[in-house]
Amino acid sequence: MSLTGPRGSAWAMTERPARRLHRDADHFVVGPSGLRWDGDTLVIEIAEISAPLPYKVRGTVRVRPEMIGTTAFALDPAGRHRWHPVAPHAQVEVAMTHPGMRWSGPGYFDSNFGDEPLEDGFDDWHWSRAHLKSDVAVLYEGVRRDGTPFDLALKFDAQGRWHDVMQPAPAALPRTGWLIKRATRADAGHAARVIKTWIDAPFYARSALSTRLFGEDVQAVHESLALGRFRSPIVQSMLPYRMPRAIW
Repeated sequence: MSLTGPRGSAWAMTERPARRLHRDADHFVVGPSGLRWDGDTLVIEIAEISAPLPYKVRGTVRVRPEMIGTTAFALDPAGRHRWHPVAPHAQVEVAMTHPGMRWSGPGYFDSNFGDEPLEDGFDDWHWSRAHLKSDVAVLYEGVRRDGTPFDLALKFDAQGRWHDVMQPAPAALPRTGWLIKRATRADAGHAARVIKTWIDAPFYARSALSTRLFGEDVQAVHESLALGRFRSPIVQSMLPYRMPRAIW
């Protein structure tokens, strides 16, 4: 998990063995953290230790979907990689004790899953999501490992119905501090601007953008993932410091 706020930030992503995984129709638990349904609310209980500096990351996130998306989208012709926007519209409440912070507002919940590691299927991708007045826009594009491009541009309404839309025009963004290429889209004749980069890692960046999409001035959440960089031996040697592997 990654948490960024005015009173503090936290990062925790620990790999754990299969015996620490438990799930059923209403629960999903990995080690000390887990997700469960409480009526119509997804409750995420977080009890982790950050890395590389070991301090507590504790709190509860409540996600109340306004609808549940039932469609998973294939990102490659063979369907080895799928993306599922579980709750394109949601209300989110965050209550953290370590670090101490609270937040509530509109949110979004999705999932990527597949039959092979991401780095086997892709070289890079760029994703963004923006809440419009009536819809949520999601833009996806990138290059697969075999060199073929892919893109997906969708709008979701409050009932969860989705439809394809034309990708807006390409818009330039500056590279990150780690020189990761960032690419996005904006209405023709308009620029996109990075408001803040929340995560600047050797192969991944997550940022807040100010842009214009489908005739509306919006703020968007944006991510870029450089899987060619991720595959490099240097980056692989750095991973255990940020993604420790637990044996218990």
